[in-house]
Amino acid sequence: MLPQRLLFCLLCLAFLLVAASCGEDLPPLEGEITELAEDFLACLAAGDYRAAAGYFDARMKRAMPAGELGLAWKSLQEQAGEYQNVLARRMVTEDGYQTVVATTQFEEAVVDIRMVFNQDRRIAGLWFRPPEWSGEEYTYPSYVDPESFTEEEVAVGERQWTLPGTLTLPEGPGPFPAVILVHGSGPQDRDETIGPNKPFRDLAGGLASRGIAVLRYEKRTREHADKMAAQQETLTVWDETVEDALAAAALLRRTERIDAGRIYVLGHSLGGTLAPRIGAEDPGLAGLVILAGAARPLEDLILEQYNYLARLDGKLTDREKEQLAELEEQVARVKEPGLSRAVPAVELPLSIPASYWLDLRGYSPTETAQSLSMPLLILQGERDYQVTMEDFALWQEHLAGSEHVKCKSYPGLNHLFMEGEGPGRPEEYFARPGHISGEVVDDIAHWINSR
Repeated sequence: MLPQRLLFCLLCLAFLLVAASCGEDLPPLEGEITELAEDFLACLAAGDYRAAAGYFDARMKRAMPAGELGLAWKSLQEQAGEYQNVLARRMVTEDGYQTVVATTQFEEAVVDIRMVFNQDRRIAGLWFRPPEWSGEEYTYPSYVDPESFTEEEVAVGERQWTLPGTLTLPEGPGPFPAVILVHGSGPQDRDETIGPNKPFRDLAGGLASRGIAVLRYEKRTREHADKMAAQQETLTVWDETVEDALAAAALLRRTERIDAGRIYVLGHSLGGTLAPRIGAEDPGLAGLVILAGAARPLEDLILEQYNYLARLDGKLTDREKEQLAELEEQVARVKEPGLSRAVPAVELPLSIPASYWLDLRGYSPTETAQSLSMPLLILQGERDYQVTMEDFALWQEHLAGSEHVKCKSYPGLNHLFMEGEGPGRPEEYFARPGHISGEVVDDIAHWINSR
């Protein structure tokens, strides 16, 4: 099982691309991609970070110079133990880029290291992630009737940003109300897979079993990771999330058997935070469902999460104190009135570029929600340590008295709306397969079907 602080570290590093783009004025490297990846890892293991950074393209070198790369590697080993060896590797090709995913064994954990190579065979993107689940296959929860719906492949959006998706349709002629599922942070797949869990697949089957069509799709930062990497320095939440949700709504409006007047957006985590913004952009939506949507600034939640996880074991190491102090400085930079796109991403939380923070700066989820006339359903797990009951209280406070808003929280449920006990920990997302609570699915279905 991965240590909790390591999981936090990996999930943060998977939040956005570390860096990217094709090479700028650097000569191509010679050799096979797999050999270059092996040599790069050997340099990291030997502590030769200058040599390792020599495999980067120009933009990657600026975003993560040798010193920063060394700090990231040392931090990883402090939490995962000493690097041991490569257990397995695989090659994937996306948008013309070749990617090597090396599943690596550290002393106390297994970590996937993803290296994206451009056409010059230079590393243009780098991730450290928890390994993919390799245990038992997914099975539907008991509240899903697989005989009551069918699924078909669809394409969301157009041209360079087209996303593969799945439309889950109830049996029958329709027209059916429909829900668009909008992901949380990170390069998520259409099922919002984390470890053995697939909460969006649970929702799709559960809602379709109750007469509601569901559209889910690959997130842009996953499907077009390498093209998005080229835009890293100008990335916004519009690019990452909002534009594709609007494209999904447009697709449903021209789809047979869908009631074009009853299309809802369901956002989870970051998707829930941005749901009011999506609703403001598309007032023709029938309503919004917000699952664990933050009401506070993202930078504050990141700092709060790290504080929480660092203290779960009852002690705070000197290294953790240093990391907290550095993160506090980065959060302070985000809040500075003079923040501009010229501020390097490495000086900001999670190395997320200034463009992203500036896009969020003028957005208040609760104030935007107040301005909407469409119905809202706001749900929260009471064991959630990522988006907490403090956020839920803010939603309630700002929307008190609104007849078109319903709020409900669930004891015992975590950030994924799955059952658990004790303080919330990231390990529970990976320890065993779970499913979204049937009560949550029933509440969403009842709210939609009663309108």
